[in-house]
Amino acid sequence: MAVLEFTLGTFILVLLISSVANYPTGEVGKSCHRMVPEHGHTARPDPVHNISVSQVTFRPGDQIEVTLSGQPFRGFLLEARAAEDLSGPPIGSFTLIDSQVSQLLTCEDVQGYAVSHTSSSKKTKIKVYWNAPSNAPNHVKFLVTVVEKYKIYWVKIPGPVISQPNALPFTTPEATVAPLSTLPPVSHLTKSFSASDCGNKKFCVRSPVNCDPEKEHACFFLSFTRDDQSVVVEMSGPSKGYLSFAFSHDRWMGDDDAYLCIREDQTIHIQPAHLMGRSHPVMDSRDTLEDLAWRLEDGVMQCSFRRNITLPGAKNRFDLNTSYYIFLADGAADDGRIYKHSQQPLITYEKHNVTDDPKNVGGSHSLFLLKAHGALMFVAWMTTVSIGVLAARFFKSVWSKAFFGQAAWFQVHRALMFTTITLTCIAFVLPFVYRGGWSSYAGYHPYLGCIVTILAVLQPLLAAFRPPLHDPRRQMFNWTHWSVGTAARIIAVAAMFLGMDLPGLDLPGPWKTYAMIGFVAWHVGTEIVLEMHAYRLSRKVEILNDARIQILQSFTVAEAEGHAFKKVVFAVYICGNVTFLIIFLSAINQL
Repeated sequence: MAVLEFTLGTFILVLLISSVANYPTGEVGKSCHRMVPEHGHTARPDPVHNISVSQVTFRPGDQIEVTLSGQPFRGFLLEARAAEDLSGPPIGSFTLIDSQVSQLLTCEDVQGYAVSHTSSSKKTKIKVYWNAPSNAPNHVKFLVTVVEKYKIYWVKIPGPVISQPNALPFTTPEATVAPLSTLPPVSHLTKSFSASDCGNKKFCVRSPVNCDPEKEHACFFLSFTRDDQSVVVEMSGPSKGYLSFAFSHDRWMGDDDAYLCIREDQTIHIQPAHLMGRSHPVMDSRDTLEDLAWRLEDGVMQCSFRRNITLPGAKNRFDLNTSYYIFLADGAADDGRIYKHSQQPLITYEKHNVTDDPKNVGGSHSLFLLKAHGALMFVAWMTTVSIGVLAARFFKSVWSKAFFGQAAWFQVHRALMFTTITLTCIAFVLPFVYRGGWSSYAGYHPYLGCIVTILAVLQPLLAAFRPPLHDPRRQMFNWTHWSVGTAARIIAVAAMFLGMDLPGLDLPGPWKTYAMIGFVAWHVGTEIVLEMHAYRLSRKVEILNDARIQILQSFTVAEAEGHAFKKVVFAVYICGNVTFLIIFLSAINQL
């Protein structure tokens, strides 16, 4: 039976393993005005793509075919604007020819003002129709932004000018692509940052606590030093991709003021951004940063910059005279594009004002409520339920004496199961309190947790209707009770495997998975040993019964030997069980 449970549990785990890949969808409506990709790189100066039109004159209501072509590209944004004012709003609307490769965008609250790609697949030619509006200006110019790959793109590539028949010739000098702001001057740091002034001159956030980037390779370090009306920021840590920190009004990603140091080959780009939730950061202008500098040595990234405490004209930049939660994260980057942080960001325990008195503060990758959730679930489904199941299955004859009106084994079983239900219900509520509702980012784990909680609560309700011992329905109850309990245990194991990998708990890996597999094997092995022992004992009694020699005495001796063996196995099992539990609780407590 134990082998069956283990097999079913493993099967469920295999079914739950999944991965998700995200691809650009071309929904870049927020870039309609500037037509600049939010990639944090500088646009290429010499276009290699061109726009052609089916006719160079038009009347209001005409439909003109527009073609974008050139070497393979992945993304684009096409608009038509008044030739005399290329910074103005889009003109007219578009109609799609092939909706598989292009889509209409809503700009200025008008559907169809612009056209973009639908996927990141490579394209060499795009065709659409432009519809001339009734209030069209005399001259219209087409502009397109083309993305070859994340850091290679061209902004506002000029296309042909089309004019109304009676309009005067368009004589305004040919508009050129407005140059993007170039990178601010960047100097290289000459030495590593030091934590010697933390709490004295610097406001510092460090992980591990009290580490020193000057002496420790694995130190994640963030400091703020006030200098009159500005703050000097230093950030350091071992990363091959990027380091970042953010100011936040709460412990959630979203509407946050962020700063990233992104590695690209042997260079580091320092980039301000803002977070709009759990989506990719939106890169902002670097104009708000001064004195940018960086250093890259032995796999450790270090960067620094200065920004004013208040930036009244800068959108998305927070006033540093206010207290915020501080996030510190790192992750992978490829070709200048950053990916989701490799672990849950370090978040300070409370809000801080970095311009106040210098402090040394810490944080955690896992908040208390999530730690408590994990700890309570581990105690419930690794310890109390497992011991309770063994007591009911193998110790009825060992603890058969009455204890407060019921057999001792039943009292132990019932107490442990009620403890399991209580711990499960408490643990079940904690993530909802932390999240303020349902989490759509935790995969299958919350769904399995709900099922486990329902089955756990259902068990005592079923037990309340348990028929008497010799009632014909007792067999059906026994099978139902066993089935519900076994299903809850299997799904709980699956939920715990999935939960251990969630960034919110952030257990160190990969040993966490091995330890969990070890616990499952330990429990299944114990059940197998006890099942084999019970079978051998029953066979021994049958042989003695067939031989008809001292049946009663021999059975009593065999039974006594069996009880002693079970007690030894039970004691060893509890020691091993508690050991696994201590390992997990210690890991959770260190986060």
